[in-house]
Amino acid sequence: MTRIGQGFDVHAFAEDLARPLVLGGVTIPSERGLAGHSDADVVMHAITDAVLGAAALGDLGSLVGVDLPDTAGADSANFLGLAVVRLADAGYVIGNVDATVIAQRPRLASHVPRMRGAIADAASLDVGAVSVKATTTDRLGTMGRGEGIACVAVALIRPAT
Repeated sequence: MTRIGQGFDVHAFAEDLARPLVLGGVTIPSERGLAGHSDADVVMHAITDAVLGAAALGDLGSLVGVDLPDTAGADSANFLGLAVVRLADAGYVIGNVDATVIAQRPRLASHVPRMRGAIADAASLDVGAVSVKATTTDRLGTMGRGEGIACVAVALIRPAT
């Protein structure tokens, strides 16, 4: 049976000006990165939650734990890879994923093709099965004030053939 899951993640910008901004597995030129225990990649986190949720396999925290020494500064693309393995163990594969990044800054359109490629690699998908979009909140709310970045994602899964 085909199933769908959704994921959401948000991180504030870090105080540490040396922290890189990683979105969808790509380091984006920016004045500040996102605060978090791992690399704080909200895109990979939201997609990982969507994939796990589609198969009722928990969430990112149940997959890799929260604030564990092993995940400090970790590349979140590896988290998505682990979710794909768990999904396969449950007899499913990803059909496609769709993510929307919500950020007032930086502008992301020019980075979307590389993000799609990095997500496809992490999820063992064809890049045509990965959609990434970016939007602003027209300066409204927390994201609009430039306090952080959020991402919402959906994943469609189907039984492995």
